[in-house]
Amino acid sequence: MHNIAIDGPAGAGKSTIAKKVAKELGFIYVDTGAMYRSMALYFIRNGIKSDEEDRITAVCDNIQVSIDYVNGEQQVMLNGENVNAFIRTEEVSRMTSDTSKYPVVREKLLSLQRELASKKNVIMDGRDIGTCVLPDAEVKIYLTASSAERARRRYAEQVERGIECDIEQIEKDIIARDEQDMNREIAPLKQAEDAVYLDSSDMNIEQVVKAIIDIYKSKVKDI
Repeated sequence: MHNIAIDGPAGAGKSTIAKKVAKELGFIYVDTGAMYRSMALYFIRNGIKSDEEDRITAVCDNIQVSIDYVNGEQQVMLNGENVNAFIRTEEVSRMTSDTSKYPVVREKLLSLQRELASKKNVIMDGRDIGTCVLPDAEVKIYLTASSAERARRRYAEQVERGIECDIEQIEKDIIARDEQDMNREIAPLKQAEDAVYLDSSDMNIEQVVKAIIDIYKSKVKDI
């Protein structure tokens, strides 16, 4: 199986790029956020509150989450059930936020993500994919852009949605988030030693996608 790991700071466009690369290569894009949401849905359905860490720990072995594609559509499977229609509610969002901090939840998903990557060609993005989740991935990319460019992109997205915002404040928030991600105790954001550094500040989406595919093809040829 071939695995591609994309890490980088907030606003670097990791998910957008990863989805497009996955489509081009016929890989499965592993939506780690959807996997966390599926676990949260399980807790809700079983009447477990977000502060009941002991109960959460007790049921984690009963949870199986996987991702597949049917007719080009991602399906998030929770114990064999497609839960796409149930994991985007506000209730699930709150539970996800409250329970993703628990080490047992992170460890469970780490195990499931590695299991998925051992069986299928996957591309995964995040903060610690190349360093922690898939340390043996053949291709690792550290995708970044200047804080000013990431703020500009975020500002454009918000304006398009009709949301008023301040680009200077957005950049301040991005810089603060970088600091937090790089200095957190568990799985901090950092470039893996064997990752290719890719600055997309002056690149469009298509150029970044092509660059990653070219890197993948050159790496796989050498393996």
